[in-house]
Amino acid sequence: MHAMTSDTPRPPLLSVEGLAFSRNEEPVFGPLDFHVDAGEALLVQGGNGAGKTTLLRVLAGLLRADEGRILLDGTPAASAARARAMAYLGHLPALKGDLGALENLEFLCGLHGRRANQQPIDAMALTGLAGYEDTPARQLSAGQKKRLSLARLWLAPAPLWLLDEPYANLDLDGITLVNRMVAAHLRSGGAALVTTHGAYAAPPVRTRMLDMGGSDIAAASQDAAA
Repeated sequence: MHAMTSDTPRPPLLSVEGLAFSRNEEPVFGPLDFHVDAGEALLVQGGNGAGKTTLLRVLAGLLRADEGRILLDGTPAASAARARAMAYLGHLPALKGDLGALENLEFLCGLHGRRANQQPIDAMALTGLAGYEDTPARQLSAGQKKRLSLARLWLAPAPLWLLDEPYANLDLDGITLVNRMVAAHLRSGGAALVTTHGAYAAPPVRTRMLDMGGSDIAAASQDAAA
């Protein structure tokens, strides 16, 4: 293997080749081919049943694809490698209800690691939860639970974010928070996949589009003003 030089193009942070998934022998999506570069977001659009959530769960290693390859930095990546490189924000908050908000973050950092120079208490302040450190997670509202999940995401050391409907249960300030977090993550060299029904505009970052809304899967690229 040759060492990469400054003249060698860097491979995409994530590449997907011929990825397909079926449930009970019925195709859910695919085959799909797309890639996401560092500093870029992929906006995955489509209605209910289009396979958006399933795609993210396959990428995260929670479901096994029927066929295709998933590559990180140009290298085929098994589930364990993807788990280290990807942070998944799903529909459920994945919090322990009897633990305080800050305890949840400390527990998850111990389990999955923590981004350099970031502390759980600071992540709570960033996501608008200052003052709720000792509040049991079960007592938080749906929007506050989403903000706590966003704090966990911010602390994750993974370069690739998988965000499944991240705007759900958030007010306009929360939507702005998500967009600011995604923009900061991309500026630091990360990338993000964001599923949406199309109710909200894409984050104001360099964006690639993946349309899973119809029988024909089409991918297109566009640049959004930063």
